[in-house]
Amino acid sequence: MNTSTLVQKVWNFCNTLRDDGVGYGDYLEQLTYLLFLKLAHEYAQEPYNRDTHIPKGYDWASLTSKVGEPLEAHYLATLHKLGNEPGMLGAIFLKALNKIQDPAKLSRLVQLIDAESWISLDADTKGDLYEGLLQKNAEDTKSGAGQYFTPRVLIDAMVACVRPEPMKTIADPACGTGGFFLGAYNWLTRPGAKLDKRQKEFLRGQTFHGNEIVPNTRRMCLMNLFLHNIGELDGEPSVERSDALISEPKRKVDYVLANPPFGKKSSMTITNEEGEEDKEALTYERQDFWETTSNKQLNFLQHIVSMLKMDGKAAVVLPDNVLFEGGAGEKIRRKLLLNCDVHTILRLPTGIFYAQGVKANVVFFDAKPKDGQTHTKGIWFYDLRTNKHFTLKTRPLKLDDLQDFITCYNPENRHERVATDRFKFFSYEELMARDKASLDIFWLKDDSLDNLDDLPPPDVLQQEIIEHLEAALLAFREVSLSLPRSEVVD
Repeated sequence: MNTSTLVQKVWNFCNTLRDDGVGYGDYLEQLTYLLFLKLAHEYAQEPYNRDTHIPKGYDWASLTSKVGEPLEAHYLATLHKLGNEPGMLGAIFLKALNKIQDPAKLSRLVQLIDAESWISLDADTKGDLYEGLLQKNAEDTKSGAGQYFTPRVLIDAMVACVRPEPMKTIADPACGTGGFFLGAYNWLTRPGAKLDKRQKEFLRGQTFHGNEIVPNTRRMCLMNLFLHNIGELDGEPSVERSDALISEPKRKVDYVLANPPFGKKSSMTITNEEGEEDKEALTYERQDFWETTSNKQLNFLQHIVSMLKMDGKAAVVLPDNVLFEGGAGEKIRRKLLLNCDVHTILRLPTGIFYAQGVKANVVFFDAKPKDGQTHTKGIWFYDLRTNKHFTLKTRPLKLDDLQDFITCYNPENRHERVATDRFKFFSYEELMARDKASLDIFWLKDDSLDNLDDLPPPDVLQQEIIEHLEAALLAFREVSLSLPRSEVVD
């Protein structure tokens, strides 16, 4: 069976399950469990003969020998057993549940996977199949999975600017389904990039370090990496299931590529005496942080600074409020510009994220020594928002839309840049003279304000209105959460 036929077959079965109420996310979970077991089974055969550490009686062969209700019962027992194993095995099957309630369809999925030799498919084929499912899952707005999915073309542009090098470590403290790791992996293995054996081994097992607090998302990330030839079947997972903000980083890294979760408050869900869920803001007390705040993005920004080695490089997606917020936000911005070389900010357009109402930027900076000197001499801003209109379906962001920014960034030598209409330099002195040291800067004229003929198409305009309303609603909720309970109107 050729690649396209296999992909179509997997998709078709997903559509069949959706008729029974099994969404892309649930299908993706079950596919992850079964694919992992099938790949482990293939690695245990000739010529590999690898010890996969899967307990006898809970392996792939134990599933294929059963059908119907006996298969369903054994599948549940297998998920429970493997979830208690150490290493990658336990990470993949942690808290695993069977979401396919029809035993006949579970049998059919096992047969579908068993019919193929997955190990013979190249990493691109397996990876593209899984990435396609991840994207479909992100597009399913009801599942909320879009918050873990950064547009891949944006990742590719960020990686093309940062240009990570072999034998260097790369981290993402909120890695979702692993998009930034795969973007960096694709860059390091791009055509013409010749890696020796030592570099390949380092790339496979030591380059990437991540955190993902949601078990289901973490397992998808690990499987996504594994299918792209990152990580070992019988090794330790490269992604920890923990809140990265709880404590100082365990290791310093060369690069951080990240899109931390949107939303102003870090919070945990608790249940009160009436059985109702409530949210309690988390404030992280860390000696390495410049300021104590419950603002999630500001905490991630401070954490990322702590993660970097000297002269380490970061490219981070951050919402607009990080650029202009007063109080702790202003103090952190001033410290960031003092202690790091913040050299580039890409103002992103709306309509490119699955989370509605998001206005965001990519902030590029390098870590510098704490020597009391001001390391930011000035910042180059690229405005990709003014007079730019994108939607997820009818006008999606493409790499071509980011190519001018990459050219202006001049990755080969960012110290030699040329200003354009959309690319402008502001000195450190100019930035410090602004109210609250705000980095929320635009200078282009919005054509739609003067000329109705320049309005975007109706579907784009409709989407922009929805996003503005969503953003306003989000801001109102954040204000409500920050008020003492007695001040909140019920």
